Amino acid sequence: MNEITETAERPTSITAICVLGFIGALISVPLIFSPVAQQIGFGYLLYLGLSSFMALVCMLGLWMMKKWAVYTYTGLIALNQIFLLAMGLWSAMALLMPAVVIFFALKHASKMS
Repeated sequence: MNEITETAERPTSITAICVLGFIGALISVPLIFSPVAQQIGFGYLLYLGLSSFMALVCMLGLWMMKKWAVYTYTGLIALNQIFLLAMGLWSAMALLMPAVVIFFALKHASKMS
């Protein structure tokens, strides 16, 4: 007997978030090697590189409609907010866009596998 697996259709909002997330990940690569980031220190460079990579992994997971991506991204953003606050770099804009992503991701999480 053949098993029919249903794949959730990706909502337009998730598609848009992922496309913007992929673009954001590409933009963040040059930031890692920028003189400003290098002046802040190696720890910041390492954190920026790892968090950019994890955000990209989460966007790929969202693209494939995976619940783990929603929860991993939410945790990553929470950690990022703490890190920015500790460094004195936090701003409301640092929370606004990720909050929109989390809102739509959680809204559609029940459709994800």
